[in-house]
Amino acid sequence: MDKTNDAYNRWLESPSVSDELKETLKKMSKSERDDAFFRDIEFGTAGMRGVLGPGTNRLNEFTVKKATVAFGYYLLKTFPDAKERGVAISHDNRYFSREFTLESARLLNELGIKSYIFDSLRPTPELSFAVRRLHACGGIMITASHNPKEYNGYKVYDENGCQLVPERFVGLLEEINKLPDELSIEFTPAAVKGENIILDSQIDDEYVALVEGTQINPDLPKKGFKIVYSPQHGTSYENAIRVFKDCGYEVIPVLKQCNHDSNFGGTKSPNPENPEAYEESIKLAEQYKAHLIVMTDPDGDRVGVAYRAKDGSYRRFTGNQSAALLIDYILSERRRKGTLPKDGVMYDTVVTSDLGRKIAASYGLSVESFLTGFKFIGDRIAHYEKEGKGPEFVFGYEESYGCLISPFVRDKDGIQAILLYCEMALWHHLGNTPLDLAYNALLERYGGHYSFNDSLEFTGSDGAEKMKSMMDALHKDAPKSIAGTKVARVEDYFTGLAIDENGKSEELLLPKSEVVKIILEDGSWVAIRPSGTEPKIKFYVEAVAEGACDLEAKAKELSKNIKKELGIR
Repeated sequence: MDKTNDAYNRWLESPSVSDELKETLKKMSKSERDDAFFRDIEFGTAGMRGVLGPGTNRLNEFTVKKATVAFGYYLLKTFPDAKERGVAISHDNRYFSREFTLESARLLNELGIKSYIFDSLRPTPELSFAVRRLHACGGIMITASHNPKEYNGYKVYDENGCQLVPERFVGLLEEINKLPDELSIEFTPAAVKGENIILDSQIDDEYVALVEGTQINPDLPKKGFKIVYSPQHGTSYENAIRVFKDCGYEVIPVLKQCNHDSNFGGTKSPNPENPEAYEESIKLAEQYKAHLIVMTDPDGDRVGVAYRAKDGSYRRFTGNQSAALLIDYILSERRRKGTLPKDGVMYDTVVTSDLGRKIAASYGLSVESFLTGFKFIGDRIAHYEKEGKGPEFVFGYEESYGCLISPFVRDKDGIQAILLYCEMALWHHLGNTPLDLAYNALLERYGGHYSFNDSLEFTGSDGAEKMKSMMDALHKDAPKSIAGTKVARVEDYFTGLAIDENGKSEELLLPKSEVVKIILEDGSWVAIRPSGTEPKIKFYVEAVAEGACDLEAKAKELSKNIKKELGIR
């Protein structure tokens, strides 16, 4: 607690901190003070993400300054031509996003590095594209993705338009650790300042054209097929509406969620994983008898999908379910058209459903699975591109509602995903097959799968200790059975070892990470990991069965039992 108080008092006494922020500090409760100052905000491989406000564990002008100066030093050390190549920067609709963008550009310019910024907000995938198109040496995206309005974040990209993978992040972390505390950052400006360039519409035009080029069957008749769309107040609205119009889709936007409101006033949640995010969209769909609902999260990299079922009700897909249908559609249609490569590869993560892997394998694709974080998928694409050989990318996705169809972007791309989800749903509609029946047909072909994930929040220093204690217990002694089913294999990505039921160990060839995946003898599994961006532990569960079985009940029982094993009541 002394460390917390020391940091708090340093802010309270600093001449750099405004009187307004000091008044906020003085009004903090003991628990609020603890959460704001018990540590420095974590800068991980997914960047920084945190609650806005004063404090060392918060997103504010001082923590953003420290991150930007460190990133500038890293780029200058890594790229001899960093000053000229420059950095592309974009942002979402959140509080202070534009201010953090302008401040990041100013700081880079002071270091002599050119910056490129858009005239207003743009989605994460377009930022990834812009880095590549401009041949910049890096990128910055100011966003807290799908988090609540109190949050903001700061993500960094490499020259390939991909978030930094661990081996690259080490260099950035070294620069961060060399710097003093966030209130004491000083540096000598470059003799020649870098230029700040405002990007024109050319990047938008080129990005949109490439998105529209991902269509497989662009000429499918669209008359009468109605789509409800929401950008959840975020960055995708302008590009998505343009793509819908160009491609001939009849779209009904959720107007109260189309303005770029930092307060997210028209939605109960901007997160497509949450049921309440769909309430307004479903009301509109019922009014117009729409066939499909699609939405993007605020920074435009994730997509939620809901649909009108056979009985006329509207139901949501999870990220695993919608992606399974999309994978089957893309692969079947590309095979029919003769464009499916013989050496194709699909990328996913270790916490993604096995269903997608089974579908990909049935079409002759290889599958490579990575840790959570789309950066690993983007980096793998770049790896084979650099080698000039290897399997051809066909599809990449995570269970967390994000996928990539064409690799001109090296991150999840919600606009690409929206367009292909609409095409897939239209294709089934023209075949008189509601999406619930289409999905059930997939399960009949590949076996029953039911997956879901949830999380528990642990705030403050006590919460951090509890999470560490839970993960330490798993590393030391993982359960031998869950809900009465024997454990067949434990994959511990922190120790780097997988151990089977007979005690035989195998090295895991992925970077060290705080993830434990427990695979049961019937093929079901659970995975546990602390979030890299929020004070939460995440639980991923998949129940599988060949015959008749209430898989949802089985999955919920697995989730309940693993939490009991960890001492969570």
